[in-house]
Amino acid sequence: MINYLLKRVGGFVLLAFGISVSVFLIIRLIPGNPARAILGTNAGNPQVLARLTRQLGLNLPITTQYFNWIHGVFTWNFGYSYAQQQTVTSLIGANFVPTLELTAGGLLLTVVFGMVIGVVAATKRNSVLDTVIMGTALTFLSLPAFWLGLLLLVVFAVHFHLFAVVGGSGIKGLVLPTVTLALGGIGFTGRFVRSSVIDAARQPYVTTARAKGIPQRTVLFRHIIRNALLPVLTVVGLQVGNLLSGAVLIETVFSRPGLGRLLVTSILSKDYLVVQAIVLLITMIYAFVNFVVDLLYPILDPRVAYR
Repeated sequence: MINYLLKRVGGFVLLAFGISVSVFLIIRLIPGNPARAILGTNAGNPQVLARLTRQLGLNLPITTQYFNWIHGVFTWNFGYSYAQQQTVTSLIGANFVPTLELTAGGLLLTVVFGMVIGVVAATKRNSVLDTVIMGTALTFLSLPAFWLGLLLLVVFAVHFHLFAVVGGSGIKGLVLPTVTLALGGIGFTGRFVRSSVIDAARQPYVTTARAKGIPQRTVLFRHIIRNALLPVLTVVGLQVGNLLSGAVLIETVFSRPGLGRLLVTSILSKDYLVVQAIVLLITMIYAFVNFVVDLLYPILDPRVAYR
């Protein structure tokens, strides 16, 4: 077990290093001079442009820029946003909680409803109900999130006046964005759970339990669902990344504060330090969640050996 843990931790450290290098280099490949974009009409002054370039460290070798930036990351100092006149850390702190609320709500709906419709579809396999459930799941899985969000706004906010068209606060303001974010994930999770339950129902231990005369309901919950839902842990790790990336569109469509909306604003203003920090944070959260899933899986499923 210790070797397994050390191997996974070592892999995570290498992955984190690769992510940091990739994020740093990709941002540097964006066309245009960030200092010139920040200055706007004042960029025509060579002295002002040169001074801001030095302040941003853009005149240094690329390796020096990277090590200066990564040192700041370890001290939770992502730099200063000249476009918004405050530190990048404060910007992330102010927008992190709304994104966390949206992602957590979307993940909860995704897991709960995905598991329910997957189990129901599996138990009614090849029936009309199964076809309807899986067809609906595939439909929501295929619909673009921004289009679905606009559709829900038109129906529930504009026509029925149940929710605010722009913004919204509290749980009520979180309902439409969360549902929009979760619908595609519910479809994906439901289809995955259905396949897993069907596969578990074919296992020899299920046949043995039925041969012993154990009631069908007990077989379903104790033997089939209990073992079939373990792979859902892997789906949860994958869905976190999908939800975090989906939050970028959802927060923009619903005019919600959050890292996604801040990312879009920063890209448009070429505020590369903010973009760099948000992309790094999102990718590291995704990597960390999957790292935790990787560690928990052998614990929750004894059939998986530590290797």
